This record gives sequence, structure tokens and C-alpha cells, in this order.
Amino acid sequence: MSGMMGAWIQAEKMVQIALVLPCAAFIGWAIGVGLDHLFHQSWISIAGVIFGVIAGLVGVVRMAIGYGSGPGADGNDGTGSGAGDSGTPQ
Repeated sequence: MSGMMGAWIQAEKMVQIALVLPCAAFIGWAIGVGLDHLFHQSWISIAGVIFGVIAGLVGVVRMAIGYGSGPGADGNDGTGSGAGDSGTPQ
């Protein structure tokens, strides 16, 4: 059962990475279109797409690095509780 659950979790992580970039580009475009209409311009939507793609790439790289290192590599125990090493001596 644990092996099957691990496979589902891994697949969910890959789907999440694959969806971040197009969603960020779409959100940037949508905000740009809204600002185009608000300020009566025609170039802001292009800037929004570019900004969205850059933000999406940063998000994808950060997620890929985080998923590649696995739980425990950054000092946390993987539970999200922050119970790992905080870097201060005790």
C-alpha cells in the first residue's frame, strides 16, 4: 500500500510542476488585459505574459529543487511542523 501511495504522491508532484508555468502565464496575461483596459493601452498584456512566465519558471525551479532534495534534506522532518533543526545551538 505504501508503494502505491508513494507513486500517487510522486505523480501529483509532477502534475503540480507541469501546471505552474501555464497557470502563471495565464494569470499574468489576464491581469495585463485588465490593466490594458483600465489604462487604455495595448502593451501591458504582453508584459503580463512575460512577467507570468518568469514567475512560473522561478516557481517551477524552486519546486523541482525542493522535490529533488526530498524530506529531511533541509533540516525539516518532512511533516511541515517545523520540528527540524532551526540552525541555533541548543
